[in-house]
Amino acid sequence: MLKMICLTAALGAALTSTAAAEDLTFDGRTARAATAADGSFTLSADGKPVAIAAQPMRSQTGSVMFDALFALAQQEMDADRVDAIRDPSFNFGKPVPCDCFQTGERWPYVWTRDVSFAADLALARLDPQRTRQSLQFKLSKARDGRTPGLFVAQDTGSGGSWPISSDRVVWFLAARHLLDDTAFAEQTWQALQGTLAQDRAMVFDERIGLYKGETSFLDWREQTYPDWTRKDVRFIGESYSLSTNVLHYQALRLAEKLARQRGDARADDYANWATALAAQIDARFWREDAGQYMSYIGEAAHPVDYAKYDLLAISLGVLADVFPQERARRAMANYPAVEGGSPVVWPQEAQQPIYHNRAVWPFVSAYSLRAARHVDDVARIQREIESLMRGSALAGSNMENFEMRRLAVHVDEGALSGPVVNSPRQLWSVAGYLSMVLEGVFGVEADGKVAPKLPVALVPQLFGKEKSIELNDGRTRYVLKRPRKLDGVLLVADKTTRKGNVVTVQLKAVPGPAPVTAPALLADAPTDGFAPATPAAPKAEKRGKGWSVTVPAGHVLWLDGKATTAKGALTVREDGLQHCLSLTLRGPQLESLHSPMTCLGPQQRLAGASKWSWNATAPTRVRVRLRYDNPNGPINTGVTAAVKQLVVTCAGKPVQRATVVMPHSVGQQDSTAAEFDVPKGNCRFSLEQGFNMSALEHFAQYNGGKGGREGVLNSAKVSALLLSPVAAVVAAP
Repeated sequence: MLKMICLTAALGAALTSTAAAEDLTFDGRTARAATAADGSFTLSADGKPVAIAAQPMRSQTGSVMFDALFALAQQEMDADRVDAIRDPSFNFGKPVPCDCFQTGERWPYVWTRDVSFAADLALARLDPQRTRQSLQFKLSKARDGRTPGLFVAQDTGSGGSWPISSDRVVWFLAARHLLDDTAFAEQTWQALQGTLAQDRAMVFDERIGLYKGETSFLDWREQTYPDWTRKDVRFIGESYSLSTNVLHYQALRLAEKLARQRGDARADDYANWATALAAQIDARFWREDAGQYMSYIGEAAHPVDYAKYDLLAISLGVLADVFPQERARRAMANYPAVEGGSPVVWPQEAQQPIYHNRAVWPFVSAYSLRAARHVDDVARIQREIESLMRGSALAGSNMENFEMRRLAVHVDEGALSGPVVNSPRQLWSVAGYLSMVLEGVFGVEADGKVAPKLPVALVPQLFGKEKSIELNDGRTRYVLKRPRKLDGVLLVADKTTRKGNVVTVQLKAVPGPAPVTAPALLADAPTDGFAPATPAAPKAEKRGKGWSVTVPAGHVLWLDGKATTAKGALTVREDGLQHCLSLTLRGPQLESLHSPMTCLGPQQRLAGASKWSWNATAPTRVRVRLRYDNPNGPINTGVTAAVKQLVVTCAGKPVQRATVVMPHSVGQQDSTAAEFDVPKGNCRFSLEQGFNMSALEHFAQYNGGKGGREGVLNSAKVSALLLSPVAAVVAAP
């Protein structure tokens, strides 16, 4: 079943009145479209006139509004074609020559994830040359004098960017469509080798079987992560997100394909890594009581479930076929929707303004539509087509985002007003709309296959009194013919014929799939959609040979990654190992995000900046962090997260290495953790240089912070090494 939380619009509500297919009304606002003999259109978007010129591709449907909005998306795609890009943080805001796609009216630059998702949705098929050039702008060699290879640039991001933000592999989602160009295919292969090797060494966690790092696209920390990450993003860099792991899976599959084409022996490694990763994604992120895949889970020290779900991650997982078929169907059907469409995250955070929180993002809706088609989710297909049309029509542009209920470009709520940031003709929104028309309505896929899956409920709006609707992409005419009987819920191809450049599809109506059983959690979620407030960290009182941890009423105490059944208080026995705890507040249907973590048990502090010595009284496993300060940039941006290799040398045991990351900080804090198995006796710890984004040539023109024009910067002020014995690592399920 489609989980609906809807106060004013039923699922079957018409896009427009059947009497006037040029009108679209929603939330008390009306848009109207009119066409001229020369193929141009005039759109009145909630009273604002928008002139739309005739475009190379045309649709002819029973809806003047639909045809006008398709032309608008093409016009805006053309407006995003530029010969130079600029951003205040690069080249001092001066133009950088590039025959590229800019990101949007307010974002005249090329950003890795924006152009990659836009390319995957539509741009790679509609303008392959300019798309290649846009992607090539994000490739870079290193400038540190010691790192060979070609890499994808992770844009400025949380805590100083990569590897806190680690979704740069989205670049390969786009590149896979453009490999018919031999030179670009070779660049892609080189970038795959360098980027995947680097991520495998510094981002992949063998203990958990997942890649670490921030959710893709949802990169405004406190909008989707607990508010306590506002000033400490170390947790984000140690946690595991669904979207970023699915993108790594897709990149590994592309690497396997290109390696096999070249007879490279690493093909089997890439294949095995991808297969193992898919298994861990399904095992680690699925939450049965919600019938859903979680957006992210906690760090290895405390890998707890988080009651946060995001639509892009779920859609990407469905499309990558990393989810079992039935779980994929359940995940799509159970994801909530509201009046305006499908919000990008669920549940919402009551104390956060509208941006990712409480918002519909058209490009995510387009991915949701693509995923819904993949699993024949009729209700979701209809919902996303309606949402994309309404947003574009009422705003008069393919905006970056909308408030989720009204599809407004701004809602005034004082400190919670938003969307906080917005832009017309946002590139991935434009691409999402084009994808909706080409694939979502006409079923024309990038490989030339024609497989329409059109909800019967949309027939009155899209066909009107016409017997067929048509798409002309400049090379081929695609004609969809409605059936005589609409005795089902979904229109699919019955018979397809090709004559010259005309492809005609006779549609037939079929029943939808069996309904999905509603989950226990979220089944009757409150209409406001707000999660309970995030609790404070659990309090522990030392009592004899252990600690008593208070569990407030209505809260769940989590210990070492698992929920306990403790009521009132829990006793944690002192056993010589470190144990970590957190609290959530659980309402009847929704659960809060986790409190900050409290860790109990022994911890030794070894003073020093780069070298330490320690004696183990018995063989043990230790968790090691650095106490540090990284003042080289703000919490929300930059390219100077400090990335080091922690080297452990113990008598009679091979040298061990692990990556530790020290993101930008507000004063002293703890680094990400590394774990080692050490024998009895003396062990020496030391730091070696690592790699961060400031080491890429791409950032030589960066002037928005340190590590740019003045050169590579990969440092932090380390004051101590923190060491705690922990339980032996548990094999991944």
